[in-house]
Amino acid sequence: MNSNFFSLNWLDLGKGLLVAVIGAILTGIYEAITAGQLTWTWAFFQPIVLTGVAAGIAYLIKNFFSNSAGEPLKGEQ
Repeated sequence: MNSNFFSLNWLDLGKGLLVAVIGAILTGIYEAITAGQLTWTWAFFQPIVLTGVAAGIAYLIKNFFSNSAGEPLKGEQ
């Protein structure tokens, strides 16, 4: 069940968290490949964490401005 226009539900938050985790994992893989190694420093993981958080927030914003049919920027019919 999708949430109404200008609202979020628990399913939206769960899916937003999933998008954040997947975004962070894919960014981590990309960073490791381009750097040629995996280092356990904050400088390495900072862009990974920030990209994941940004992806999750973007998903929540998209859902907040979508109606229950999934149409963005359209009110409930």
